[in-house]
Amino acid sequence: VSKYNALKHGLLSKEVLLDEEDEKTLIEMGKRLRMELEPQTELELVLVDRITANVWRLKRVMQIEREMMDDDKNDTLFALSDSKKTLGGAISHDFANADTYGKLIRYETSIERGIYKALHELQRIQSARMGEKPPAPIAIDVDA
Repeated sequence: VSKYNALKHGLLSKEVLLDEEDEKTLIEMGKRLRMELEPQTELELVLVDRITANVWRLKRVMQIEREMMDDDKNDTLFALSDSKKTLGGAISHDFANADTYGKLIRYETSIERGIYKALHELQRIQSARMGEKPPAPIAIDVDA
């Protein structure tokens, strides 16, 4: 069952763009990020594309969160056959109301980590290409 999660809510989908999403908006966002991050090599371009995909997924998480809140406000049950199903409704159904918000936050954190990881690696590669000494990766242990 869990192997189909990506198809239900799109957070783990290998495809960046889902059917109901606007391809033009994604392309424009990718162009703006490429202009800002200025990739010069194939590897840098791959990292910028990874950043773009994860930024797009992060926007999807925010949309899902809004839809989940709206769904909770309306106090309606999500039905798979409902023609007005939303990503938030789908994820609510998928998580079966078992720590739904906690799971969504974990997805969000994972996506954010992916953005920062790719961004930091891009910065290291670009620094090395410009003849600068790239900073060492930083890993911090946090105890709560």
